[in-house]
Amino acid sequence: MKYKWLNKDNNEKLIVFFNGWGMDENAVKHLDCEDYDVVIIYDYNDLELNLDLSDYKEKHVIGWSMGVMIMCLGVNKYIIKNSDSIIAIAGTPYPIDDNYGIPKKIYELTVKGFNSNSARRFIERMGAEFGKGLTQRSFESQKKELVNLMNYKSEIIYNFTKVIIPENDLIIPTKNQKKYWNESNNIFTLSSGHYPFLLYNKWSELV
Repeated sequence: MKYKWLNKDNNEKLIVFFNGWGMDENAVKHLDCEDYDVVIIYDYNDLELNLDLSDYKEKHVIGWSMGVMIMCLGVNKYIIKNSDSIIAIAGTPYPIDDNYGIPKKIYELTVKGFNSNSARRFIERMGAEFGKGLTQRSFESQKKELVNLMNYKSEIIYNFTKVIIPENDLIIPTKNQKKYWNESNNIFTLSSGHYPFLLYNKWSELV
């Protein structure tokens, strides 16, 4: 895993953002950090991460898309520990799943036929008018990550304090997200595709 600080100004409050597949900090860099330090975690081609977050008095952890599963891996439990809030956006702990995520057959076919054109189509299906600046990750890195994500499985299911579900999600089907989270409290739905962040101006609106 890699990480990038969007803001590191010795604030007492921290937001940790587990990014979606193929993304980097560009996907959310437009959000105003205000008085939060904000660190973006991305690139799940390996699970090594050397990141000390122990000095913060307040901590909020957000996962988007595949990032929800990555949050739930045992290797990241030190990041989730003692969080003030744990938030899932457009994802579940089981993002490659016939009932709660992308159906396995569709995911396998996506991996098999993945090329630069299908990568572009994926961005289009996310449903946001953000142009070409969403990520600077290489095609090779994205393709490798697409394969590696099949090898990961949630190990710790946390008590998520907030769940945001896009009503028009064409990546992780909205109905499967609702099926997983149906008994959870604090569910919010948005008139959005898989990428909802253009509806927000600042990080504090997500926590």
